[in-house]
Amino acid sequence: MFSYEEIERKSIIILRILNHAQQPLGARIIARRMRDYGISLSERAVRYHLQFMDQKELTRFIGRRDGRIITQKGIEELRNARVQDKVGYAISRIEILAYKTTFDPLREEGMIPMNISLFQKERFPEALHHMKGAFEKGLCVSDLVGLAEEGTFLGDIPVPEGHIGFASVCSIVFNGVLLKRGIPMDSKFGGILQLHENTPMRFVELIHYSGTSLDPSEAFINAKMTRVREAIEHGEGKILANFREVAGICRESVEEIVELLAKRGIRSLLTMGKMGDPICQVNVDVNKVGMILIGGMNPIAAAREAGIEAENLAMSTVMEYQDLRAFSAVYKNYT
Repeated sequence: MFSYEEIERKSIIILRILNHAQQPLGARIIARRMRDYGISLSERAVRYHLQFMDQKELTRFIGRRDGRIITQKGIEELRNARVQDKVGYAISRIEILAYKTTFDPLREEGMIPMNISLFQKERFPEALHHMKGAFEKGLCVSDLVGLAEEGTFLGDIPVPEGHIGFASVCSIVFNGVLLKRGIPMDSKFGGILQLHENTPMRFVELIHYSGTSLDPSEAFINAKMTRVREAIEHGEGKILANFREVAGICRESVEEIVELLAKRGIRSLLTMGKMGDPICQVNVDVNKVGMILIGGMNPIAAAREAGIEAENLAMSTVMEYQDLRAFSAVYKNYT
């Protein structure tokens, strides 16, 4: 029915879904989530793959009602997945989340892409304290955030026991809103942007989305390469940012959307160049306009710089805009 190569490729995707869920899932839910990866399988076909994976001890059957979980062997297999299965994953997630974005800034409703961070419950108030400056200084996409206690969900991400889930708005919201208005955006790379006197200067590190399975923001935070706290305190530092391009003919429409989003508390654009001109020392394609978008996980980076660790799942889910609340309200409740 399936070639071995096809089975192996789809097995890796199923393992990703199970690992991401951190709880048992049935064939129906797995089949639905596989569509996010551009794969359409029936529940029966998913069960076939799961039986194959059970035999290889990559998954374990919990029960007819609960479904399956990933095993330690499955986690190891996921880590060692073939390079060709990993390459391009970041750019695929951007495209998927942009498509899933239904936020309408005029009606102030719809789904909005989010980054998820899972903090240990006892350290969450301290994390909020260190994130506060980034939100106040505008080193974020929006001061609107999501929150969930252990045993509940943020979007489709479960919050494990002993943790609090914190959701920050992802810069992909800009991609999504432009896409719904017929304006395609080319996502080039995520990087570390150097600031001088609160002004964007140049990228000092970058990771191209099309050549990595990792989210650049996660990678830079884990490597402790940011200096967000210095940017907050002195206006000199290194923050998370993203580079995009749009067709130059769309510039006026893009500026209108930027203003509209800002009225709804979403300020992802740091700076936009002129058609064909370099921006922050990055060359721009002919007839294109370069744009620098601020990284949504800068507040998380500030907390990490202070020694507060979290499990970060960047550009991982969508949430309803009306379910978000101001960071100041969350800060007041927990500190």
